Amino acid sequence: MTQTNTTNRQWVLSQRPSGEPTEDTLTLIETAIPVAGDQQMLLRTEFLSLDPYMRGRMSDAPSYADPVELGEVMVGGTVSQVVDSNIDGFAPGDFVLSYNGWQDYAVSDGVGLTNLGKSSSHLSWALGILGMPGFTAWAGLKQIGAPKAGETIVVAAATGPVGATVGQIGKLLGCHVVGIAGGAEKCAYAVDELGFDACIDHKAADFAVQLAKVSSKGIDVYFESVGGKVLDAVIPLLNPNARIPLCGLVSQYNATNLPEGPDRMNWLMGQILRKKIKLQGFIIFDDFGHLYPDFATEMTAWVKSGKIKYREEIITGLENAPNAFIGLLNGESFGKRTIHVGQK
Repeated sequence: MTQTNTTNRQWVLSQRPSGEPTEDTLTLIETAIPVAGDQQMLLRTEFLSLDPYMRGRMSDAPSYADPVELGEVMVGGTVSQVVDSNIDGFAPGDFVLSYNGWQDYAVSDGVGLTNLGKSSSHLSWALGILGMPGFTAWAGLKQIGAPKAGETIVVAAATGPVGATVGQIGKLLGCHVVGIAGGAEKCAYAVDELGFDACIDHKAADFAVQLAKVSSKGIDVYFESVGGKVLDAVIPLLNPNARIPLCGLVSQYNATNLPEGPDRMNWLMGQILRKKIKLQGFIIFDDFGHLYPDFATEMTAWVKSGKIKYREEIITGLENAPNAFIGLLNGESFGKRTIHVGQK
């Protein structure tokens, strides 16, 4: 099933999942391609970003953003090409960073879009290292983590698009960087390719012991996106005045109940109090959007010079998006997972 110029395929939310999304969560429908009106443009999706936050949008629980309504197109960042435009500054053939969601075509008024020009080189990077994940790593680490040379940074999901970038920035800032990832292959990649000082497999039976061994001076910055047993192992190792930038809790996204076992909230709060730990959640564009130009300038230079390496996992076909997303939540991805929707 390929993208055409006659039909608009759309993945719409058909039911709210309880736990892990299933093949019944989203439904693929076909509609007519919309027409751009006055001060509008028609966009054709080239790449669709898959990100953990999408699981939250499937739920109607209170959150920082409105949920996707039943029957609506699933949300998502995209790189798209302008097909027809009635807006100054956007011409047919231009590529744009947009928010078409899980569909082939969309109409936009241009608000919030970034014109990427007509070059088709590395278009998908705008959804990864030069987009939201890269910006999350850069701003979360520098603005909240505020690492100093010689300090120890521990980063969860170390080979994902955020974690891999956090670790590499940490090394550029002169820090000792420890990654946490799932499996020997990912850990080897973090050390051998990304330059981490160490990487621990969270699946190992003695994971907490290994983490303590490679963090012998304690942990000054923990970049959190996972939660669960990883957070449990990190907290006792945190140094006084440690900082925790918190951008996600992917281990909990499919949970239907609180974790079993004793209530550890008082223990956690006691650790935060006694060690004067700074724990700050953030939503990247809400909190640090004004810094995006600074990020774009610095990250572009790092990538061009080879100081920052970037790994993508591009899956072809809009029809494969749901299974690819479920795999992402289960830790199957290796690098930034993106769907190639178009035909380029």
